[in-house]
Amino acid sequence: MKLAVVSDTHYGDKTKNLPFFLFNDLKKISPDMILHAGDITSPELLEKLEEIAPTLAVRGNTDRVNLPEERVERFGDVSLGMVHGHHFISLNAHFLTLKALEMGADVLVFGHTHRFYYDTYSLHGRIVHLLNPGSPLFPRFDSSGFAVLEIAGENISVRRIEFW
Repeated sequence: MKLAVVSDTHYGDKTKNLPFFLFNDLKKISPDMILHAGDITSPELLEKLEEIAPTLAVRGNTDRVNLPEERVERFGDVSLGMVHGHHFISLNAHFLTLKALEMGADVLVFGHTHRFYYDTYSLHGRIVHLLNPGSPLFPRFDSSGFAVLEIAGENISVRRIEFW
């Protein structure tokens, strides 16, 4: 399963232009599903993403759309949790790993920092993958882009797509 992972697009509050380069790259990779980790800010963006692939999203701190604060989905042998991250005191790896374990997630997708992050941790005998795709439009001390998460059985791989 190939999942495109996006966050912090802020369409509607920080920009009025739909990110055509994001849509072009998403179409090129042809994901089975798109995950959005919050700060969507406009239902129009979700509608456009749905035209490319089925889309799952969580609510971020700037969102006024009716979405869950967190969710857990199963993709074959892998349990994937999604949160935006704005409710947490800290977005450090230890805290996020504990959140993933609390959710029963093998992978925790989060946003809020506008910076790409991917790493794997072991805690209490469990392996947890933490993934923040960064922001395609408003990166902070980072490049613009998103992530591709591929799941094959229990195997997980992540690659980053950068726009420039």
